[in-house]
Amino acid sequence: MVLFRLALRNILGAGLRTWLSVFILSISYVIIIWHKGLLDGWDRQALNDMIKWEIAGGQFWNSNYDPYDPLSLENAYDPVPEQISSIVDRGLATPLLFVQGTIYPKGRLKSIIIKGIDPEQEIVAIPSGMLKANAGITPAIIGRNMAAGSDLKEGDLVFIRWRNSNGAFDASQVQIVGIFNTNVPTVDGSQIWIPLEELRKMLLAEGEATMVVCSETGSVYEGIENWNFKSSDDLLSDLHKIIKSKTMAGMVIWVILLMVAMLAIFDTQVLSIFRRQQEIGTYIAMGMTRGEVVGLFTLEGAMHAILATFVGALYGIPILYMQATRGITLPVSSSDYGLTMAEKLFPVYSLGLVSGTIIVVLLVTTAVSYWPSRRIAKMKPTDALKGRAQ
Repeated sequence: MVLFRLALRNILGAGLRTWLSVFILSISYVIIIWHKGLLDGWDRQALNDMIKWEIAGGQFWNSNYDPYDPLSLENAYDPVPEQISSIVDRGLATPLLFVQGTIYPKGRLKSIIIKGIDPEQEIVAIPSGMLKANAGITPAIIGRNMAAGSDLKEGDLVFIRWRNSNGAFDASQVQIVGIFNTNVPTVDGSQIWIPLEELRKMLLAEGEATMVVCSETGSVYEGIENWNFKSSDDLLSDLHKIIKSKTMAGMVIWVILLMVAMLAIFDTQVLSIFRRQQEIGTYIAMGMTRGEVVGLFTLEGAMHAILATFVGALYGIPILYMQATRGITLPVSSSDYGLTMAEKLFPVYSLGLVSGTIIVVLLVTTAVSYWPSRRIAKMKPTDALKGRAQ
């Protein structure tokens, strides 16, 4: 307790030098917590959006379906097997049908994927209920990015062309009855959604589907011929890898911030030992052991990190709280990267993140403070009293 009071008096007595070091450390605290919280928030939002809009509780894929190969869609639909149909009949799953096609908005040509979805489904958040509109023409809905890229708006009529199951090309006119907003590019970019039964008739593929999306309570069947089940963990693995790579890149920033802060503490300790040699000699002459003096200087360095915690909290908590509640607005162009990313991200600052950051910085600061303090053990008390210790 004596060492603690003495260390506190010493660092407060150092004045501006102490507060500069404390402020630098507090910046490291705040930026590290902010950056990691931003990634955690993005991770949570992206996972929730993908589950809500696309993945739900898992998906059955036709064995020929390859999401990275649009040409595979030509043969990537088959009749829905009885085991899966039973799930659909109970309202625990919904079939989707995909086919490659072409759209001709305002005289231009654009390759798209035509997707059929049940207007009555409630498994995913796609607003398929808008497809119930029937004015004698096939209704269609598109995402906001698709609408912007194709220069289409609600109420527009547009021609689409496709190839049916017999290999023959056909074309029809559809009406855009709705435009929805989503953060998931895999249900928006270069896609147009029409009623499932309409698309089945267009493809001459009665009762067939490319994919069946299950709800969270949907049953899982394995070993169904021509169909593969993909769990939500499988479908989210790519997103987890992206987040992990971003986290690893963020560690470079954290290391740089820590090095800057630790350099300031190291310089402060070296300067203190150099300027306070007579004080060190006095401590030893008064009966303190060299280990206690080393502990005193180490404690002084560690207390910089403790003070930085309170200083960082003074301005960090209001800033981080405001961002967590109001969000951080990103450029609209962020969707061009094909990532599930909202225009506004809400960082997540967990107790584990904050406490973990404080503990790491405190441990590193203590270690850096101890390193130059070891020189005290080599001092001779008589030389230290004269201020000539080497």
